[in-house]
Amino acid sequence: MAIHHLEYHHGNAVLEAFIAEPEGAAGKGPTVLLMHAWHGRDVFVERKAQELAGMGYVGIALDNYGKGIVGKSKEENMALMSPLMADRNFLAARLKAGVAAIKQLPFVDATKLVVMGYCFGGLCALDVLRNKVELAGVISVHGLLEASNHYTPQYHSATKVLALTGYNDPMVPPTQVASFSHEMDNAGVDWQLMVFGNTLHAFTNPEANDKAFGTVYNPIADKRTGILVNNFIAECVSK
Repeated sequence: MAIHHLEYHHGNAVLEAFIAEPEGAAGKGPTVLLMHAWHGRDVFVERKAQELAGMGYVGIALDNYGKGIVGKSKEENMALMSPLMADRNFLAARLKAGVAAIKQLPFVDATKLVVMGYCFGGLCALDVLRNKVELAGVISVHGLLEASNHYTPQYHSATKVLALTGYNDPMVPPTQVASFSHEMDNAGVDWQLMVFGNTLHAFTNPEANDKAFGTVYNPIADKRTGILVNNFIAECVSK
């Protein structure tokens, strides 16, 4: 596969996407755009992008913090994420800038673009949906599900949605899951929700091992997630 980077801008920020193209790719291809968790654009999402390239998709990990900015502790991660969570209009503008930059790439088929995010990135993926960006699909994996109260969401009705969450996730309680379900139903989109029992936050991350914080890897939920996500992406890009 071919690995390279793309610099793009939002306001005064210089951002850098990680791109993995499939071996021997020619022309425009179906693309999965990854939104990082609260750490920043780290090794986890870069590996996911490479895994997707190995499956024949263009895998791209966006950068919502800034080139080279990655948190190294819970405190640093929170300091990076909190300003974006506090201003969802600003976050939406940053997300749309990233998606727009990716759609212009000559090897990206913008009609077969899926956005997927993990944790904070799951919220980012859903916020792209909430800003009526035309996409083939949106996937939230153990993502924060709450809608913004900073703007009135608008949805592109043709976008398919898949959300995967843990029933025991302290960051996404059942009340939030219920609110999300009502939101998606009212939006009129084609949506699916899978709730894994006996499962905490960050269940697809093998390095998650902090039960007191609520982040614990679950290999069974991770395996099931892989199957569900792969099938969903194939469905979204098969048109």
